[in-house]
Amino acid sequence: MALAIYGIGVSRGIALGAAHLVRRNRLDVQEHLVPPDQVGAEIKRFRKSVRESRDELQLVRQRLPTNTPAEVIEFIDIHALMLEDSSLIEGPIKIMRELSCNAEWALNVERGRLRKIFEDMDDPYIRSRMDDVDQVIDRIQNRLHEHAAPVPDTPGGSYPGRVLVADDLDPADLLLLHHQGIAGLVTELGGVLSHTAILARSLKIPAVMGMRHARSLIAEGDALVIDGDRGVVMADPGREILKHYRERLKRIQRRLKGLSRIRKRPARTADGTSICLQANVDLPQDMKLLDDAGADGVGLYRTEYLFLNQPEAPDEESQFEVYAALVKALKGRPVTIRTLDLGADKQVDSRRAPGTAPVNPSLGLRAIRMCLSDPTIFVPQLRAILRASAFGPVRILIPMLSNTQELFQVKHLLQAIRRDLKTQGAKVGEVQLGGMIEVPAAALSARSFAKHLDFLSIGTNDLIQYTLAIDRIDDQVGYLYDPLHPSVLKLLKMTIDAAAAVGTPVSMCGEMAGDTSYTRLLLGMGLRDLSMHPGALLEVKQVINDSDIGKLKRFCPRIMRATNPLRIAALVRELNER
Repeated sequence: MALAIYGIGVSRGIALGAAHLVRRNRLDVQEHLVPPDQVGAEIKRFRKSVRESRDELQLVRQRLPTNTPAEVIEFIDIHALMLEDSSLIEGPIKIMRELSCNAEWALNVERGRLRKIFEDMDDPYIRSRMDDVDQVIDRIQNRLHEHAAPVPDTPGGSYPGRVLVADDLDPADLLLLHHQGIAGLVTELGGVLSHTAILARSLKIPAVMGMRHARSLIAEGDALVIDGDRGVVMADPGREILKHYRERLKRIQRRLKGLSRIRKRPARTADGTSICLQANVDLPQDMKLLDDAGADGVGLYRTEYLFLNQPEAPDEESQFEVYAALVKALKGRPVTIRTLDLGADKQVDSRRAPGTAPVNPSLGLRAIRMCLSDPTIFVPQLRAILRASAFGPVRILIPMLSNTQELFQVKHLLQAIRRDLKTQGAKVGEVQLGGMIEVPAAALSARSFAKHLDFLSIGTNDLIQYTLAIDRIDDQVGYLYDPLHPSVLKLLKMTIDAAAAVGTPVSMCGEMAGDTSYTRLLLGMGLRDLSMHPGALLEVKQVINDSDIGKLKRFCPRIMRATNPLRIAALVRELNER
């Protein structure tokens, strides 16, 4: 009898295959005292384990094919850099010296200290980076316990066509398994923003995460169907279910085959409406992906990565060099630079005041609130962006606006900085100013914002999270994260209509923009500008090219009138099949 198990679909697609269970439970670490004269030897054992862990990752990196995408290599490099991080290495060593304890216990104490720091962070993406710390620490612990790696480290293992079922998996292991031909991935832990989830999407591996107790419900060799679109895994599916998913898989494969042919074509609906498709960029390496996808520009450049893990905030000149290089690389295509989206709990180290962690950081001093409270960080960034605008079209995007007073403060500050730069003889281009609609208050006040801004950008990740009062990376409540919730759809439509009423362009830069399940719905609601991860752009373009705006506009009111989530989901599926 078929068993349906539900989790969080983190990487779209269909996978069929036999289950392979990976036992990767965290080691049970016990504390024991080390005689003072043997602490040095314990530290030496710890350092050796760190070196061996680093060597493992270097071996993985060496085995990557030459055509491996840059963002895939980046995941391995991030873990390798953590193993070079003096704080991660020196912390346990200090604990060993102070407590005369074993290396395993010291490493776990350091894990607990780091976890507390990450848990106090308000931004879900940054908070989810604790997954990487856990994975690096687990790798060292395995070496300390002289355990073998959880999966074979040789290419050409025995996993072609298998569906991997694990409690968790780090990016390096996923890469090894990808080269061994796994068909899909199921994990008990993790969510949409974990590095392993992002990597699975990049590698086009269908994956469902947050599927608690999966290994107690699935046996080795069970026939599995992974539906990454719906976040469901079918164990021992019957003949009819298998037939349905095999047909879906064939349709997906035919569609993906033709994607490369549309790279240079414009995104234009069947009835002639042009759609702007841009890419979200985090790092300079992403620029190649943007060009490969044929993006119209950068719809979101996240600047916080210049500030993280730095003893001091980057100065104006170093920021200017990064922004100017980005603008030049786009060769006339626009770039939207989002100002710093950090919070009081995760500022650069030199500005972190002890004992000031907010009670509820998600609702605290973050993003534009923090920037306006600390001009020593905000002013150099705005100066750098304005100077970079001399090399091409630049738009500034303000995150987490909740009232127009914040907007007026930013506008006055920009005017003053522009005057100051011109007085100094610096060249400054024309810069458009936009605001992110990512809290319900901003969506409800969208018309007021639209009157005073050059453009709006809907950040669906936070808008959905704040509207539904759930943490989207918490796998215990991840099932409640629903872009099709009627309240979310009303806020989206309200924002799009408000911008249209005053003639202000509106775009979307959240995960919803890059999910083809919602493309036709968004077009029917009136959205004409989307920004997404470069890897999703061609699939979205194909859906756009096959769509008829007139038909979508006539169908969408039925969706907006519906109040039952199941009914809404059914109507959206019907819309996508037209």
